[in-house]
Amino acid sequence: MIAMRRAAFPVLLIALAATLALALAIGPFPLHFGDVWHAVSGWIGTAGGQPTPGEIVFTRVRLPRVVAAALVGAALSGAGTAYQTLFRNPLVSPDILGVAAGAGLGAVLGILLSLPVMGIQALAFVVGLATVALVYLIAAALRGHDRTLVLVLSGVVVGALAGACIALVKILADPYDQLPAITFWLLGSLAGIKLNDLVVVAPLVLIGVVPMVLLRWRIGVLSLGDDEARALGVDVSRLRPLVIAAATLMTASVVAVSGVIGWVGLMIPHIARMLVGPNFARLLPAAMLLGASFMLLVDALGRSIGRTETPLGILTAVLGAPFFLWLLARSRKTWD
Repeated sequence: MIAMRRAAFPVLLIALAATLALALAIGPFPLHFGDVWHAVSGWIGTAGGQPTPGEIVFTRVRLPRVVAAALVGAALSGAGTAYQTLFRNPLVSPDILGVAAGAGLGAVLGILLSLPVMGIQALAFVVGLATVALVYLIAAALRGHDRTLVLVLSGVVVGALAGACIALVKILADPYDQLPAITFWLLGSLAGIKLNDLVVVAPLVLIGVVPMVLLRWRIGVLSLGDDEARALGVDVSRLRPLVIAAATLMTASVVAVSGVIGWVGLMIPHIARMLVGPNFARLLPAAMLLGASFMLLVDALGRSIGRTETPLGILTAVLGAPFFLWLLARSRKTWD
């Protein structure tokens, strides 16, 4: 069993490389090796002349989208792993504290106000973080109860309120222009990703990952329960808000550019746990590698199965709903 878990990481790295190559090759405009080689040569200054159509597609469309898919999958999976370990529940997902609903509300407000793309993304990010801050303030005010339970229930309530506000904005939106844009964004897509978006999002995801990596052993101890963690010298009252803030930052940053993509943070950590075990130090990198590969495959499937692009939220829901039912049936056996 130990040998199998150690072998999982090389396999996950090979799978990521394979899905990355596949995602770069698949699309409405087929790319050839010569296009990629010419683009890379241009970056290092060994090629000149006018760029070919394939090089333009690779540099401006395909590469930013593929990198964004890997980043979104890794961030959502890493955040889901942190939340599931923190709350000791495999049915918890990154949007449990309302960050996805809050980011969605910010985005639809930006679309309603006819803001530019960067403004919509910034508003989605800010409102997503503000939603989680509100949830945490509510949980802190309701003392005398189970802190974790109150936190989750507060997230559900605030997320439901944000969903109601999104429905109201859809009613007020222009049905011929704004409403289709709102609907498409809420279903999740990477069609409009630019390199400038990645320059902003990647550092935010990295800021969220760094404390998880540095505190990986203490976060793993939290899965034993608060009393056991305190007995082992872990300051639970400080560590829990830090983990929530880091996971929320990762989720809000990618949701702001990709839209709402559900189920990834629920499915992938559980699959990674079956591969490498519950140790958070191994589980976090395994989940992020697996999540990146999964999103690369889903994005490649979404832009190739039909004449029009299939939103990513639909594909992940089709895969995630049956998996959730299976996970619900097995949850008592795997976590008791």
